[in-house]
Amino acid sequence: MSVAIPSPRPRGITDLLGRLRPSGWTFAAASIAALVSVPVLVVLGSVFAPAGEVWRHLAETVLATYVANSLWLMLGVGTGTLLIGVGVAWLVTMCRFPGRRVFEWALLLPFAVPTYVVAYTYGALFEFAGPLQSALREAFGWGRGDYWFPEVRSLGGAAAMMSLVLYPYVYLLARAAFLEQSVCVIEISRTLGRGPWRSFSDVALPLARPAIVAGVALALMEALSDFGAVEHLAVPTFTTGIFRTWFGLGDATAAAQLSAFLMLFILVLVLFERSARGRRRFHHTSRRYRALPRYRLRGRRAAAAFLACFVPVFLGFLLPGGQLLAWTVETAGAVVDARFLGLVANSMLLAAAAAALAVAVALVLAYGLRLRPGPVIGLSARLASLGYAAPGSVIAVGVLLPLAWLDNRIDASMQAVFGVSTGLVLSGTLVALMFAYLVRFLAVSFNTVEASLGKVTPTMDGAARTLGLGPAATLARVHAPLISGGLLTAAILVFVDVMKELPATLIMRPFNFNTLAVRAFELASDEQLAEAAPAALAIVAAGVVPVVLLTAVIARSRPGRQAI
Repeated sequence: MSVAIPSPRPRGITDLLGRLRPSGWTFAAASIAALVSVPVLVVLGSVFAPAGEVWRHLAETVLATYVANSLWLMLGVGTGTLLIGVGVAWLVTMCRFPGRRVFEWALLLPFAVPTYVVAYTYGALFEFAGPLQSALREAFGWGRGDYWFPEVRSLGGAAAMMSLVLYPYVYLLARAAFLEQSVCVIEISRTLGRGPWRSFSDVALPLARPAIVAGVALALMEALSDFGAVEHLAVPTFTTGIFRTWFGLGDATAAAQLSAFLMLFILVLVLFERSARGRRRFHHTSRRYRALPRYRLRGRRAAAAFLACFVPVFLGFLLPGGQLLAWTVETAGAVVDARFLGLVANSMLLAAAAAALAVAVALVLAYGLRLRPGPVIGLSARLASLGYAAPGSVIAVGVLLPLAWLDNRIDASMQAVFGVSTGLVLSGTLVALMFAYLVRFLAVSFNTVEASLGKVTPTMDGAARTLGLGPAATLARVHAPLISGGLLTAAILVFVDVMKELPATLIMRPFNFNTLAVRAFELASDEQLAEAAPAALAIVAAGVVPVVLLTAVIARSRPGRQAI
């Protein structure tokens, strides 16, 4: 009797089917991605809604201004952050001059200052009635119209201020790229007769270009998503237009369509960054990593390098921080009271809850991707990270529209069945705000957690499974303790981002609920800048913590450092 033996299935097909087979982690990751991507999809879907009277009015009057201002702002911020970030990164990495070790971490300090805080400070210092112009008029006997002074409340002023606090994005990635470079390529360029400048322009800069482009793209995304600074400086952009359309004109659909227009700018930036990184590739062909040959600068060159590094730190952190401290000392007795302490508690509790939620969700996504690195969960993780590319105002619009619709359905059902009105149980509570924070900052925690998990060897998983531990137990008892530092870093980064977030909080906060960022904005909008200083200074103080962490991470990032 013959028995038919089925032919063995090819291993490649078996592996593919195994990866496509759903599991608990795959389902969880796909569910999270679907939920988190809803706001972005809602905003993008608004372009298919019929254009109403408000949208036609916007298109005929201010839309061209929004587009032009956004383009000029991108050009100014891109140029400023590129020149400052790359220049100081090269100096502190490849040169030796007095103060270099201090500048290695001090150049990241402006990263702790929100753009709107810098706008408030410089707006008060440099306006016509401010202390600087008043001192000039008193010293030289000038009157109005007798002298020229740059207008701080302008598009150029906004671009300059944003460049001062956003250049750390470029500095951070450029310095990390310079530290990772092999000493061999630099030595070869020197043997070919190239001096320090030619070695920088012909060798180091092309090798670091992908990182530099990524840093500039991040800075531009932050510039486009800013609300507080451009609102205070009277520069009409998409973010100010979204806010005015929603609350001033009361048209949610037109606000969503403006948000979709802004998303197009963000998508263009993302595609530009990807294409710039993908067209040309530069690779290291040597594994020889030693201490980089730093060029000793003396005399005028050392002084010039010191000033080049000191000016960004002074203008981006020391000057605004010092002015905030002076205002805080002046107004603390009247401002720092029980209400202010309540704002501190609201901000910290909200940020801590958002950080815990973002890290927990990121851990599920990253661990699921580690267990099943297939196309389904990989795509889910990338979709869940889309929110970081969207400004807070766009996220707020995308969250409120579906939640308001869901609130109306719940209210109608409860009234029909029980005769009870539930009100805005989702869109009018902290639930909506927490969800907006999750959508906005999940990518921050996911990237950090994924990088930490990637450093855990796969043999750990195999050893845990042989001891009878399932995936959840392995995560809790093996991986979580090993990556506790990465989890803490992710939590701190999200915590500080939530503390600084203004547009989403301003639009979505429940009634009678304020945070430090909102209070600082309200007081600054009423020109009570000194009274806004304590809240702004508290936000800056919270941002210093990740700066210290980032500095430590960068210092340890060079390959072969332990062998030096």
